[in-house]
Amino acid sequence: MESGPAIFAGVAFGLFGAALLVWTGVRVAHRAPVAAGVSPTAAVALTALSGAASLALGLWCLSRV
Repeated sequence: MESGPAIFAGVAFGLFGAALLVWTGVRVAHRAPVAAGVSPTAAVALTALSGAASLALGLWCLSRV
């Protein structure tokens, strides 16, 4: 009963993190801006860090099941 919320949170964080990393990679590969009005280097670094942190949090939640 208590593992249901952990599974939901893990899947949600994992999907978001993976999607953010894929989206950032595609934008960088096409040399398109990742964020409007921000330095390209800072935008890529911040979104990649956020995506990796979200993916790691999702994996951590799923490991606690």
